[in-house]
Amino acid sequence: MKEHFSLTELQNILAEKQGVMLYFYNDRCAPCISLRPKVIKLIESQFPKIELVFVNSEENTLVSAHYNVFSNPTIILFIEGREYFRHSKYISEHQLAGQIGRLYKLALE
Repeated sequence: MKEHFSLTELQNILAEKQGVMLYFYNDRCAPCISLRPKVIKLIESQFPKIELVFVNSEENTLVSAHYNVFSNPTIILFIEGREYFRHSKYISEHQLAGQIGRLYKLALE
């Protein structure tokens, strides 16, 4: 899973893929570390049409600034290049599944 993207690379992914989830994190963020495997499992098992992209906000400050990410973790869901969902700080797996599920059924199934 590639994690180091330039802004141009991310914009290309958003243009090419129907569903994309950006997961902004940093290595010193305990919630980022604990939530990450849960998000991976959730997307792989329930929402396979969504491309999951990890962005280290400390290493990619320009990307973080472009998407107005000021805290970690921040999860942003894009459908056809448009932002539909954003959540910063910790979110439970159940809450995240509910938020994604509604949009997924409408737009990607």
